[in-house]
Amino acid sequence: MKQLVLVTGAAGQLGEAMTSQLGPRHEVVSLGRSDLNLANATSALATIHAVCPDVIVNCAAYTNVDGAEGDPTSAFAANAWGVRTLARAAAEINAVLVHFSTDFVFDGAGDRPYSESDQPNPRGVYAVSKLMGEWFAAEAPTAYVLRVESLFGGPRARSSVDKMLQNLKAGREVRAFVDRTVSPSYVDDVVAATRALLERNSPAGLYHCVNTGWTTWSGIARELATIVGAKNATIVDVPVADVHLLASRPKFAALANDKLIAAGIEMPTWQSALRRYVASLEEPESD
Repeated sequence: MKQLVLVTGAAGQLGEAMTSQLGPRHEVVSLGRSDLNLANATSALATIHAVCPDVIVNCAAYTNVDGAEGDPTSAFAANAWGVRTLARAAAEINAVLVHFSTDFVFDGAGDRPYSESDQPNPRGVYAVSKLMGEWFAAEAPTAYVLRVESLFGGPRARSSVDKMLQNLKAGREVRAFVDRTVSPSYVDDVVAATRALLERNSPAGLYHCVNTGWTTWSGIARELATIVGAKNATIVDVPVADVHLLASRPKFAALANDKLIAAGIEMPTWQSALRRYVASLEEPESD
């Protein structure tokens, strides 16, 4: 059934992909920061009431992990209080709320992929603000909270994967963490899973939504080198401890899609996702 979907954070990586890929199947209204100021609850509520969507897909977020340490006000405004406003709006207009969170809600001290039932233990301002956003989102009458991580893809090339690709193709050295383990998330696959949850009326709640499997950032770099045929690539393994970072990163941050699988939604492997993304970059643009 065609629905009216409001996408917030429409200028961001995930917001752009969500808008372009939901558009053919639903009526989509996309709002960026200048159109929907979540820091002003009164104004934001009025805007959302005027649109009166069936579904609110929140792709707005403060994502500067290190910057949040020096600017917690901005991090909490976007990642927590703004989500509280969206949950309130969803309740007032009887809309479904979809919100995206992160692997950073875990401390990364484990040695197996985290499931949705594992207890969060955030480290740092960004991580705490995202966990609070999860709690606020859950206050909406019907809410899907999807944890993603290490996002790549979308209309604009600006992720860590894109930087690696650019360096590999240019024959430049690629430096990558050898001891930070992640489950990369291809935005196309995240959008497809989101759409499936909504269109199948899957049970609301918390889901992990990442590509299947896990690897280190060094593993990602080496897979990319294989994909693009960079046989002589110079990939330097870097321990996290050797890099000065203001905010702590979870070292073992792999996520397991247990609840998506239970809902009948299988996420492709991260290797498949990388190959499809690289292939998409080589496709000629349509007129």
